[in-house]
Amino acid sequence: MIASMNRTLNTVEIGNIVQVEELTLSGSMRRRLQDIGIIQGTRVECLQKSPSGDPTAYLVRGTVIALRAEDAAGIAVRAVS
Repeated sequence: MIASMNRTLNTVEIGNIVQVEELTLSGSMRRRLQDIGIIQGTRVECLQKSPSGDPTAYLVRGTVIALRAEDAAGIAVRAVS
């Protein structure tokens, strides 16, 4: 599990579930993430990373989405107990 609260989504290991704390992105990418349901309190599971390591697949509200590491770095998360 994730030990620190100061983590971002791009650092989550495969199989771990986290909860969104805050979106630190701005502009159109922030809006897109909110539109697909990534808002404060949303649970996100890291499913799989591509062979090159980027992008990574996440399960969000029953839907699998792929995010680039630079975008996932703008999502502050905490471990779910």
